[in-house]
Amino acid sequence: MTEVLVNPLAEGMHEYRATEPCVMVIFGASGDLASRKLLPSIYNLVRQSLLPAGFTVIGAAKDEFTRASFRKHADEAIRQHSRTQPVEEPVLKSFLDSLDYVQVEFESPTGFHALKKKLDEVDKKRQTGGNRMFYCATPPPTYGLIARQLKDNELQAGPGWHRIVVEKPFGTDLRSARALNSELAHAFDEKSIFRIDHYLGKETVQNILAFRFANLIFEPVWNAQYVDSVQITVAEELGVENRGAYYDHAGALRDIIQNHALQLLTLVAMEAPVAFEAGAVRDEKVKVLRAIGPLEGEDVDRRTVRGQYTAGWIKGERAPGYREEPNVDESSQTETYAALKLSVDNWRWAGVPFYVRTGKRLPKRATEIRIRFKLPPHLTFGREASKELHPNAITLRIQPEEGISLRFGAKIPTAGLRIGSVNMDFLYMSAFLTEAPDAYERLLVDCMLGDATLFARIDEVEAAWTLVDPIDRRWAEGKPPLAFYEAGSWGPREADAMVAADGHGRQWHRP
Repeated sequence: MTEVLVNPLAEGMHEYRATEPCVMVIFGASGDLASRKLLPSIYNLVRQSLLPAGFTVIGAAKDEFTRASFRKHADEAIRQHSRTQPVEEPVLKSFLDSLDYVQVEFESPTGFHALKKKLDEVDKKRQTGGNRMFYCATPPPTYGLIARQLKDNELQAGPGWHRIVVEKPFGTDLRSARALNSELAHAFDEKSIFRIDHYLGKETVQNILAFRFANLIFEPVWNAQYVDSVQITVAEELGVENRGAYYDHAGALRDIIQNHALQLLTLVAMEAPVAFEAGAVRDEKVKVLRAIGPLEGEDVDRRTVRGQYTAGWIKGERAPGYREEPNVDESSQTETYAALKLSVDNWRWAGVPFYVRTGKRLPKRATEIRIRFKLPPHLTFGREASKELHPNAITLRIQPEEGISLRFGAKIPTAGLRIGSVNMDFLYMSAFLTEAPDAYERLLVDCMLGDATLFARIDEVEAAWTLVDPIDRRWAEGKPPLAFYEAGSWGPREADAMVAADGHGRQWHRP
């Protein structure tokens, strides 16, 4: 039987969801996020005919752009960063013609008055019906200020829907997260607040749910009876680059574990939602976070590792140590590596360790989830014949080589009877003959539709901070001691020892 490869961009297959005409205001439109992600993503949505006629983007920032100079800025950003190359000139021109710009100082109402006037003009000219999406592509401390200005100047009042999008981090701890939510809730209902974590927009992250709940062969063994352990790795090859000042106050725990890594854990561990819709999916994710056994006091010392990279070599080039990076304290105690052993204390996962790690200056960029299964209860073929057999495992590769790998046992083709492990691989690019869309493309459309399924709810954010805060406080006390690892290695030896101490032949999987 011939395998049929599916091309979702083939003629006759179209995105079924229709968005209403609206205006998207990008605060911080001259910044890095807008240039590298938002503007290119919107261009690609236009290219795929996924945005309605009348859709308009208004840039809002402190820079003294004119409409023409902002369009020139957007043109350069799209040509440089669009995932589809070369750009389609007619499509790009059409998109650029819909761009406008208003200079806004976030602390002053003057710019917001001008923005309100511009929005009213666009509503009449482009027939957008008062529908407005306010995207905060700005530093997190400005989110509350922008929300207040929008309310005080009545930009989120009137006909149509009005939504605000904020990027992670959602606070720096539980207290600040609640304070931020209070500021946002003063201007917008919870259903109109979209907390975006771009990891959840990745096709391969969404495929975790499809893999589990659309295939009967996996879900029956997705539990403590059959699973030995779960590993979640978010590895980065780069250092802190030009983010030294921010990163030295954040660290790996708050920068990655609190959001990206815990989001992945919830998708692996959650129960099947009654439907793929916002309330049901997020309810199940919150249940997982609340089931994770808290780490406090000496538990933190035993079940966590914090590390910091020193100078080393990556791909033949010297990499400076973290304390040598620009805008980093030369005696910094900030972790660039974090490893945690977590437990999900519910019926499905009782006794299964979840090992979660992230680090900078590791040998390669890779995000993956590895589910390791238990060995068969009886070695039917004998110990000698099975000595090359490893436990079954499923690896869900999120990036950069998106796909799924299944490791299972098979007879080695020899005259005798020997069992070895082989891999069966699925690759997105090979199977679907197309590049996966950028995460922001999916999430921007979801926001326009009011679909919050892939966005974080406030109780989800608070549950994650409730887990992370006690660890962060213990680490601030210097416990466990900061470990060091050479740039280009897979992290400190202490992390290897933490996993190995649990026995059962457990060790970190190398992507």
